[in-house]
Parts: sequence; C-alpha cells; structure tokens
Amino acid sequence: MQSFIYEEWYSDIYINLIFFVTTMYWTLELASKLEDAPWPATKDELIDFAMRSGAPLEVIENLQEMEDEGEIYESIEDIWPDYPSKEDFFFNEEEY
Repeated sequence: MQSFIYEEWYSDIYINLIFFVTTMYWTLELASKLEDAPWPATKDELIDFAMRSGAPLEVIENLQEMEDEGEIYESIEDIWPDYPSKEDFFFNEEEY
C-alpha cells in the first residue's frame, strides 16, 4: 500500500491528511483462489465467493477495486489476462 501526505494551511487551520493508495495486484497464488468460482460471475458474486471460501483479504480487496460496470466475467482470464492456462504447464511424458 502506498501513501502520500497532503498538507495545506486553510483559514489559519493546518490540514495534514494522509491518503492511502492501494494498487490492485494479482499473483498466481491469489488468482488460483478463484479457480473454483461459479463462472460466469459478476463482481459481487466473485466477492461473495471469495468471502465464503476463505480467500485471503488481498483477493477480496482486488475484486473490490475492479470497476463495476455490471460486467459478467467468464473466467479468471477476464480479470487477469496473464493468468497461465493449463496448457502453459503441459508436460509431455513421452519426450522424457
């Protein structure tokens, strides 16, 4: 979590505010918590699933930070396009 400080004098009152800026990030471990989600799903359904399944707080925070345009997500790739597919882990036993 990043933070920045806003300071200003206003009508003889000193204002000192600290803003916390969160940045949404996904890791393989965090994204894998949504593999069993009820796809397709809306943002609210994914948040509900994450809470009920005991996903880490970071997963819930990331979902809450997504813009909500009433969009329906078909898979984790709609949320995190770089999520590796099962094909990325394909191991051909015949080669070895």
